[in-house]
Amino acid sequence: MPRITAATNAAQRAETQRRILTAFGELLFTHGLPGLTMTDVARHAGVGRTAVYNYYADMEQLLIAYALDETERFIVDLRDSLAALENPVDRLALYVRAQVEDLSRRHLPPGPAMAAVLSPGSFAKLADHVGDLNILLQDILQDGVQQGYLPDIDVAQLARLIHGTLSASAARRNRTPDGETPPAAPATDVEAHTSQTVRFIQLGAGARFDEKGRPLRLDSPSHDALAS
Repeated sequence: MPRITAATNAAQRAETQRRILTAFGELLFTHGLPGLTMTDVARHAGVGRTAVYNYYADMEQLLIAYALDETERFIVDLRDSLAALENPVDRLALYVRAQVEDLSRRHLPPGPAMAAVLSPGSFAKLADHVGDLNILLQDILQDGVQQGYLPDIDVAQLARLIHGTLSASAARRNRTPDGETPPAAPATDVEAHTSQTVRFIQLGAGARFDEKGRPLRLDSPSHDALAS
């Protein structure tokens, strides 16, 4: 059992729970979800298996707790970062980049796969948090339309398409054809892929750029010159 390091019992319980969630996330990254057991998580966290069951009755509860915790922290951090940018096209780039990096790091199954491994009630809990991300993306796209950086589009449909693209890309990148976790790619390759994904989605949303890569309003003279 872990040595008592927290000042109170409540703090100790919170610390143990954090160790369990952290261990689960690390095992997801290195081994993926198939075949993962509560015993594996307990061993990796340095706690007894009973301690894990004190917090989570089964792997489904552990998976949903991890997903909700990670999603909530991701949203808080992302909102703080987005608030520092004014241009909606730049905010879209930040959003996509953050999602690519987060999906690569967490190795959670994409939405449809999560629905297959979770009960309807548990999946609904996760869907509520994912809905917060969807609203955040829609707000970015709507700002782009209102400020003239994006064409008049159905932002709800576009947001769904963007999330679908990101999930499908992550699923392909995180698994080989035989279902194994692929070896880590060189940092330069990862950055190149991320940058390509960001620009692909920006262009797909209708954004345009000048010769220096800066976002253009669609009615600007520079855009007309580039389009001609």
